[in-house]
Amino acid sequence: MKHGASKKRVNHTKIKNIMQEKKPAEEVPIRYLKGVGPKKAEVLERLGIFTARDLLFFLPRRYEDRSEIVSVKDLRPGDVKAVVGKVMSSRTFRAGTGTVITEAAVGEGTSRVFAVWYNQPYIKKFFTEGAHVMLYGRVDIQKRLQIVHPAFEVFEEGGVRNTLDIGRIVPIYRLTEGVNQKYMRKVVHGAITSYARDIQDPLPTGIRARRKLADMKFAVENIHFPCSNDNLEKAYRRLVFEEFFLLQTVMAKRRLIRPQAVSRHEVKNGMREELGGLLGFEFTESQKKCMSDIERDMSSEKPMFRLLQGDVGSGKTAVAMYATLLSVRGGRQAAVMAPTEILARQHFLLFSEVLMPLGMNVRLLVSGMDASQKEIVKNEIVSGEAAVIIGTHSMIQGEVDFKDLGVVVVDEQHKFGVEQGKALVKKGKMPDTLIMTATPIPRSLALTLYGDMDISVLKEKPAGREDVVTYWVGEEKRDSVYEFIRDEVRSGRQAFIVYPRIDDKGRSELLSASEMAERLESKIFPSFRVALLHGRLSSQEKERIMREFAAGMIDILAATTVVEVGIDVPNVTVMVVENADRYGLAQLHQLRGRIGRGKHQSYCILLADDVTEEACERLEVMTRTGDGFEIAEKDLDLRGPGEFLGTRQSGLPELKVGNIVRDISILEEAREEAFAMVTEDPDLSDERHAGIRKAIKERFGGSVSCR
Repeated sequence: MKHGASKKRVNHTKIKNIMQEKKPAEEVPIRYLKGVGPKKAEVLERLGIFTARDLLFFLPRRYEDRSEIVSVKDLRPGDVKAVVGKVMSSRTFRAGTGTVITEAAVGEGTSRVFAVWYNQPYIKKFFTEGAHVMLYGRVDIQKRLQIVHPAFEVFEEGGVRNTLDIGRIVPIYRLTEGVNQKYMRKVVHGAITSYARDIQDPLPTGIRARRKLADMKFAVENIHFPCSNDNLEKAYRRLVFEEFFLLQTVMAKRRLIRPQAVSRHEVKNGMREELGGLLGFEFTESQKKCMSDIERDMSSEKPMFRLLQGDVGSGKTAVAMYATLLSVRGGRQAAVMAPTEILARQHFLLFSEVLMPLGMNVRLLVSGMDASQKEIVKNEIVSGEAAVIIGTHSMIQGEVDFKDLGVVVVDEQHKFGVEQGKALVKKGKMPDTLIMTATPIPRSLALTLYGDMDISVLKEKPAGREDVVTYWVGEEKRDSVYEFIRDEVRSGRQAFIVYPRIDDKGRSELLSASEMAERLESKIFPSFRVALLHGRLSSQEKERIMREFAAGMIDILAATTVVEVGIDVPNVTVMVVENADRYGLAQLHQLRGRIGRGKHQSYCILLADDVTEEACERLEVMTRTGDGFEIAEKDLDLRGPGEFLGTRQSGLPELKVGNIVRDISILEEAREEAFAMVTEDPDLSDERHAGIRKAIKERFGGSVSCR
């Protein structure tokens, strides 16, 4: 006993010393906060709370407005409000089912509301007759007004109701086993009382004044226990601004420290017109603007680091080809990396057709090639004989060496990951980099993920291309859909029918491409030429099928989403997407982008029945608009940034407070201030920016990667 008592005295001494030393919140272990201790500390650590500062910034996930207090006589069924009254009676009893029920009649005058709890008999001790209480919860009626499992407070008559749980806007926290909301509010409030006033505010005074931002103490107090909705909004804005500001400061610094280029590319008059003549069409104004951006970048002293985004069919490949032309004409090599062999082979055919007549040696490097072919291409790459190399991730393998890589084009980077794109760039001596995406990226996400890049946007479609007409139909229209396909094929057109699965293993309700291809060929379209395309076929087989389809030797192609990227057959005018409710908005838009590439009107038909509310929203968006940027905004809103980018997209910075969809205006303000600050003080050496330096180090560590 003596030993235990001694140990207890030592702990109290530790706590006393820590409090007296006034250590900053980040240096105070959570166990030493009032009401915590070793056992609760272990529980809180499961929530990622290790210090007093962690607790201060363990933000509520939502709030309940319990500030409206009404009298019992004014309660109505369906109300969710706080009510005050006196305990008229209370009891605990066992129902016929065995459930222990505790109930208390609370009222004033002749009005009553019953508070009810199940299997919590200890509650009765708080509800002594005559006690004054406040209840909060949803009012319903079961022959009488009642509130089941209400939050409650007991107080002295006429006393000040200074409570953390009722009579105010109340924070609701993420919990784990071993703590409840009441406990979390109590320990958070204690941490605020002890440490909030001492938190260092990293934002310079000038920025806070210019943007009318609250100070840190106010923000921390009111993000947890706001006195009003207005105060909550001010606190939220302050914390979101800082989060975005730190991220954008890092972006600004990364843009500033780009290395000097090994050599500049020379832009000669007439090169753009020469490429247009070889392609056989007039460039759109958007394409011309993007080409000017690339000319400026590639002729500057710093390597290009540009994102080229545009909707499907907007002409990104032609712009990328111009970048390769600038590099090769300057005596250097160009590499174009695509996420799939189908897309790589299609790029190879197009680049070869256009550039090889100019004397440029275009080579393909993909995993589907045999070993001897690969070896020949690798030797041509290292010797410099291969001027333009088109390929997949095969190009980033260790044994592939370039003689002088001048520009890297990465197509649909998010399809295969950030690091693979970086690995290709490292194959050269600071080459120019152009990243392309046919998935339009909302401005908010572009600023967050690609904030250190220059961005070019293609908004127009080449002349002569009409919008794809899109319909959403149910199973009852299937025969009509098939008849429509027959009409188009008889008119000399072709069609895609896309299925969500390759085969019927697992007996899913989803249609499979392999099973349906047989039915299409034998029963539904016996007079037409039908083929099957999916990802399990060999590279040679996929290439053969696509070559025959492009040549018009196949009328109807049954396929999986392998056609999502890189299939360009202008004669295809119909795409049917089976089980369309199972796809995301971005994928549906990408699939639709495979048609509408010729001079004939094209149609996308989405087949889906018994859809969820969210799927219904997606399908309606698809039928309403063909604008990829509008679709991307909606997709980001529906799925959030993580799912929007895909599970393989690494490097999205974790945002603990802000929402890039909802808080775009704050993001843009923070970006403006951050870039201005870094322009004025590139090293953040000014004493006013000491807090920023410290905050960036704490938040991002020594190495910051935001992509």
